[in-house]
Order: sequence, then structure tokens, then C-alpha cells
Amino acid sequence: MGILGKIFTWWNGATIGTSLFTARKGTKVGEDHQGNVYYEGGVDPNGLIRRWVIYNGPNDSSRVPAEWHGWLHHSIEGAPESFLPPPRIWERDFTPNATGTVNAYRPSGALEKGGHRQKATGDYEAWSPEAS
Repeated sequence: MGILGKIFTWWNGATIGTSLFTARKGTKVGEDHQGNVYYEGGVDPNGLIRRWVIYNGPNDSSRVPAEWHGWLHHSIEGAPESFLPPPRIWERDFTPNATGTVNAYRPSGALEKGGHRQKATGDYEAWSPEAS
């Protein structure tokens, strides 16, 4: 992305202001398996240390894993790797939010699947206020 893209867009990576703040006051804390980089530095008006993420790709908060989300919101103090138990065998890998993509869930009556819903069966009765 060119310099104009960095100045005028916020949805594709860090803006110029975030990059300058990160270079001046940010200390790298860690990186997740998706390549997102986490920083902290400075103090916010409430006295808490500021924490932020620079996304590897488009800015989408659903790409922040749960352990790093807890760190960003001051639920844990140190880097999440030192506070997490080992992964369980039943845990699934992260899948990004599929809304708005080809992989999004679409029920059988959705327009993208032909727009034909199933015929109503005999188990449906319309509600009427007089029957109540």
C-alpha cells in the first residue's frame, strides 16, 4: 500500500499515526500465530498502560485470539504464553469470521442459494389475537 493509502485508510493495517506512536512509545510484547504483533507503552487517562495490536492483514478484531484479547483488556499482566495452560485435545483451531464471504452460512431459503424455501407443513398455525 502506498503512502496515500496509509494516510487515508484505517482498515488495511496501521495508519501513519499508529505507526509513529508505535515507533516512539511502543514496546513489542509478543506475536500470535497469525502474525499480529502486540505492543504496550505510555499511560492512558485512567493510569493503565496502553496496549494495542498491529494486524497482519486487514483490521478485523475477530482475528485477535482469546488469550491476547484478555491481555489487551488487562485481564492478565504478562504475555499470554506464560499464563495459559497447555491446549486441550478438544479445542479447535481459530477460524476467522466468515460473514460477508463465500464461506458464510446461508440457510436453504437464502437468495444466494436460489431463494426457494421449503413449503409450510401442517404444524404451523398463524397467530391471531382473538384466539388468545
